[in-house]
Amino acid sequence: MNNCSKLVLLTVLALLANPVFGFGQRAPSPTLESLVAAAQQAQADNDYAKAVNAYKQAVRIDPGMPELWANLGLMQQQAGDMPEAILSFQQANHLNPALYVPNLFLGIDLVRTGKAPQAIPYLNRAEKINKLDPQAPLALGRAFYAAGKFSPAAREFTQAISLQPTLGAAWFALGIARLSQVETDARNMSIEDKTSPFAGALFAQSLEKQARFNEAASLYRSLLDSNPQPPCLHSAYGIALLRHRDPERAAAEFAVERAVHPECGQALLGQARLAIDSGDHAQAVALLEQLWARDHGFVGANAGILLEGLSDDAANAVVNHFSQQDAEMPADLRSALLSAFNGNGPPLGQDLLQSAQPSVVPPSAPRRTAEQYYAAGEFEHCAQVVDSTLDAAHADKLRLLAACSFFTGDSHRTLSAAAALQALQPHSPEALYWSIQANQRLALKSLARFQQLESDSPRSHILLGDIYIQLDRFDDAESEYTKALSAAPGNAAAMLGLASASMSNNHVQQAMETAQLALKSTPEDPELNLIMAESLVASNRVAEAEPFLLKSLNVKPQLLPHVHGLLGKVDAEAGRTQEAVNQLKMALSTDEDGSVHYLLARLYRQSGDLKDATATIEQLKKIKQQRHDRGVKTVEDPDLSALESSPGQSSTP
Repeated sequence: MNNCSKLVLLTVLALLANPVFGFGQRAPSPTLESLVAAAQQAQADNDYAKAVNAYKQAVRIDPGMPELWANLGLMQQQAGDMPEAILSFQQANHLNPALYVPNLFLGIDLVRTGKAPQAIPYLNRAEKINKLDPQAPLALGRAFYAAGKFSPAAREFTQAISLQPTLGAAWFALGIARLSQVETDARNMSIEDKTSPFAGALFAQSLEKQARFNEAASLYRSLLDSNPQPPCLHSAYGIALLRHRDPERAAAEFAVERAVHPECGQALLGQARLAIDSGDHAQAVALLEQLWARDHGFVGANAGILLEGLSDDAANAVVNHFSQQDAEMPADLRSALLSAFNGNGPPLGQDLLQSAQPSVVPPSAPRRTAEQYYAAGEFEHCAQVVDSTLDAAHADKLRLLAACSFFTGDSHRTLSAAAALQALQPHSPEALYWSIQANQRLALKSLARFQQLESDSPRSHILLGDIYIQLDRFDDAESEYTKALSAAPGNAAAMLGLASASMSNNHVQQAMETAQLALKSTPEDPELNLIMAESLVASNRVAEAEPFLLKSLNVKPQLLPHVHGLLGKVDAEAGRTQEAVNQLKMALSTDEDGSVHYLLARLYRQSGDLKDATATIEQLKKIKQQRHDRGVKTVEDPDLSALESSPGQSSTP
């Protein structure tokens, strides 16, 4: 039980510890009264087994009193007897379905025992009975999450936060629910249309998060002639080029964007960033004032682009410049920029709970169509016009509403538009694209709020590190795990996380050192052994990896193919060709870069099996082409010419 639930439980127990005979029941016998008093004293002494025994005797005397059954269930739960607690809560609920406590804790316990769908009706009822306790929507959100219903889960977590804005557990759960929805949408997109330009743009963003800027730029470039396509691709391409230290080509893309799509504020932000890099802060301010005049929300939601990729010193210099009161810019623009740079929002996170208060079109301003507002980069006004006249049967209007809402920073309205578009067009990659974008933005804000509430907690750093690994933000993940270890040296979860993030970030030596240290405490841990083996193979110490790989055969099923692939390399290095072939064949299903196919083809050729070698090479060609289509650097792909040479020639890459 987490601390929040325990606090609420103790509060409930304290309330229920008062005499239960004021519920309109008949006057109790002295025996019943003495049993309840004994149970209360045992509860005060934390002797839950004794309290359970007293309440069991009490319900035998008066089995028709639901409050007694509820008290019994609470004591059984505290004593760790979940199955019996569930039975007691069920009996209390049977006698009086309108009682809050049995509904709440019966739902909580059913979720904990893997029966989330059964828990939902009880928790729904608890929330209706007591509309002020955040524990009911928090528990209901967890039930929805366990049942794989992530959007309803997010709705309930949001309700819990509205009742108690400082409830860290709800902020974290909300962030996780939104990230889980992102994963679901991404999986659906990969099934529905993984060749869609919308899927390509999302993959390019993922590459950028991994600091693979050249690959991201290549992929953006390949999408520029697609139709339909996500908006502002030239700007996205330019920003990737800027992060790849290619300002000249980036400037050209920003100029093209402004000429072809003047509504794309990202181009102005890119130009402002170029001005900052060159030391021309006056030009940067002028461009930002243009954006501010168009749409306040866009600046607040996207100003982070100005600092991306800068060193800490350079970023601090930019922030300090904009902080100066004598810098010539409107005070409200300065405030919005500094708030965006610092990751701050309205008090208590209200910006994450509901749409921001919309700006109002001045009465004197000429009314324009939503399309005209969009073309002018006035996205909030665009969204207002579409929203006020929206007919959910018009896909084009929903697309426009999603885009305008997202650009002005209203992720909730973006989600509503995306959901309506998906209902109208169930296989729309564009609906999934906007849902992914909005949920990811809201997830990161929720997790940031959680970190603010538990800023010094090792648990918060570990959990955030886990999330950053899922998002392929390995630098951030390493930073969070390091903070956790500073606060709690030797923490097993933090050490595993740091080793994993370091390995994924190609910091091989740090991964090896962290794994070695962690293995001293848990030498049989399969994941640590796998990371240790990976680091040894990456350091060309292949033979040393074998004992660690043998211990890692108990990892989660989804990691087993990777273990077999590494074992194949070990066997190949040791000259055990057939054993290597057997291991590598078990690793083919997860071979994303073609390295397993490449090694397997070499081994087939060495053993004279030209038929299987040829078939494996053909599969390798397909993988190579897919990587090329995604914009992955071809210099990383294996050279197939050696494999396709005559059998007597060398096959060394």
